[in-house]
Amino acid sequence: MPETILETKGLTRRFGGLTAVDAVDMVMRPGELVGLIGPNGAGKSTFFNCLTGFYPPSEGEVRFLDKPITGLKPFQVAKMGIGRTFQNLRIMPNMTVFDNVSIGAIGSLGHSLRRALWPFNCLTDNEISQRTWDILARVGLDSLSSELAANLSYGKRKYLEIARALATDPKLLILDEPAAGLNEQETEQLADFIQKLNREGLPILLVEHDMGLVMGICQRVMVLALGKKIADDTPEAVQQHPLVLEAYLGGEECQY
Repeated sequence: MPETILETKGLTRRFGGLTAVDAVDMVMRPGELVGLIGPNGAGKSTFFNCLTGFYPPSEGEVRFLDKPITGLKPFQVAKMGIGRTFQNLRIMPNMTVFDNVSIGAIGSLGHSLRRALWPFNCLTDNEISQRTWDILARVGLDSLSSELAANLSYGKRKYLEIARALATDPKLLILDEPAAGLNEQETEQLADFIQKLNREGLPILLVEHDMGLVMGICQRVMVLALGKKIADDTPEAVQQHPLVLEAYLGGEECQY
């Protein structure tokens, strides 16, 4: 196992005259649970999208498991082993919970796109079925497998989104605002679930606005402001960092 699972060097993304991500260096090590925070317009989403192939960097490098992935397409990044969720959920509402997860399982087990497009009620591959059931049980959706995704509560749809990412058998999971729209109890349950995944050995990069969640479960927190990295330290140190207090916490010490 390489010493780093994910690394960026001088990662920069420009949109015309706007520099959304400005020469950001980051290192994630195997087994880490890292938070990425910053005020609105800090460059978090752009950074995230550069990592996962949705935006090609203007400059700099992205390496995953010590291999360059700079400029790869999203499907290529996923095939390399980076799974991601989306803040705007990308589930298929008119398909069942089981079928939503099966799509990811098909890809991870090396089946062709043609196979992935078959009607799922004709799918008999035991390996795909078992992978799907394992993932559904892992996220607590096995009892809802035959439900249409559209019929799930918003909180359950969040877990379905995570299940779809897990079905690709990722070596790194990137979560995009997973707590957005959840109530306090649901957020606490989500925090426990994310920590459980991490304890099982899955490295996780958590992009999140819920400061309580980030500070409560992450081992390290990286902070962006105006496209630049202004802090990268333990949650306790980040809460005391003067640039973070000024840029993100309004200049006041924040206690969690």
